[in-house]
Amino acid sequence: MPIPGRPRKEKGIALVVAMLVLLVITIIAIVLMTTVTVGRRSAGHGLRATDALNVAEAGVSEAVALIRHGDINLDPSNPRSVAQVFLTVPGSVPALGTDSVGVATKQPAGDWLSYSTPGRSPDALTVEFRTDASRSVVYRYNGLATPSINTTSGLPIYEITATGTTGSARRRIVTEVIQKPFYANAKGALAAGHDIDFVGNAVVCGFDHSADTPNDYGENGRLGANSCVPYETGPTDLPGSWSTGSISGGGASVQDGDPSGRLANQTGFYTGPWDAFNMSQADFLSWIGSPINGVPGNLNGIYYIDNNSTVGDQSTSVGIHGGDGEGLLYVDGDLTINAQFHYRGLIYVEGDLKMNGQAWVLGGIIVKGRSTVKQNGGATILFSSEAITRALAKYGGQFVTLNWREVQP
Repeated sequence: MPIPGRPRKEKGIALVVAMLVLLVITIIAIVLMTTVTVGRRSAGHGLRATDALNVAEAGVSEAVALIRHGDINLDPSNPRSVAQVFLTVPGSVPALGTDSVGVATKQPAGDWLSYSTPGRSPDALTVEFRTDASRSVVYRYNGLATPSINTTSGLPIYEITATGTTGSARRRIVTEVIQKPFYANAKGALAAGHDIDFVGNAVVCGFDHSADTPNDYGENGRLGANSCVPYETGPTDLPGSWSTGSISGGGASVQDGDPSGRLANQTGFYTGPWDAFNMSQADFLSWIGSPINGVPGNLNGIYYIDNNSTVGDQSTSVGIHGGDGEGLLYVDGDLTINAQFHYRGLIYVEGDLKMNGQAWVLGGIIVKGRSTVKQNGGATILFSSEAITRALAKYGGQFVTLNWREVQP
């Protein structure tokens, strides 16, 4: 006999079950949609964060380019020196303090990447030196010294802070860079592939001098007026003169160095200027670039002087008559240097050298020669590994990253 009301009860239960199933399906659908949305947002933020990091790296690249081209030229004698690059046009750069300089971005107008700001801001692209906590001394890098990072010798370490922005994402990085050092394989303050003859009161000193040795110091010998001894800071002392032939000196000429002022009748002269930098010939010629026919008006830089394209044929002949310069000077022929000339760096001469009057060189000179090398009058050569390294790094056009880190913006 049927039980009254049971079918109706079963239908009610089925309806409740169906509603519960529908509710569960709805909840699952909502959860899945929310997960997809959050995932998309997370992925989008991740992409923007990556883009922001790339933008910050682009800021570091512009800062390095501005240092290389001289638009940013901080003074290592002032540890508080700062430069900031602004997203603005020249003439609209904000005024800064006495230790600071402002520079307009070199990016194409209207297409600026956001790695700086138009005005003064914590997010402005900033270049300064790595210093101690009190900002009283600059840290330097010298691959020939121990430790290589020190406060007494070498190339100053630049600290570049760049903040990249893409949408709501911001990434800030601090990069420490130096101009790439070039270490010369020097044999003496003056190294020659022929006899050397010192005349008058010519001076060569192979003790390793600071790159900051003032002009004309040492011209009266190590112990004379304007003595160069206080600037003999190492790390590498050499003979004053080194030659594959004989070395003679008359008058009041002075040759000093370690192990001696004169080291004659040696072997192993350079096959070419590339040996002086431990480079291959191909790498050296690629680095130094094409020759110029004659002495430039501005001798600051790396110059290869020749009257043809045949390397090492000693075919040209040029003279320098006063002025100042720094860097590397490679002359494929004869060179005459006259009075009142000051140079910091390395000079390499394939032909003969005549050095007259009060010419003064801090760094070194290498002469292959065809006949006797003559240093006359009051000409002075002081060896300085630091002066060579600093001058070539300044104009060599390459940078090295020492440290990279991301910080909280």
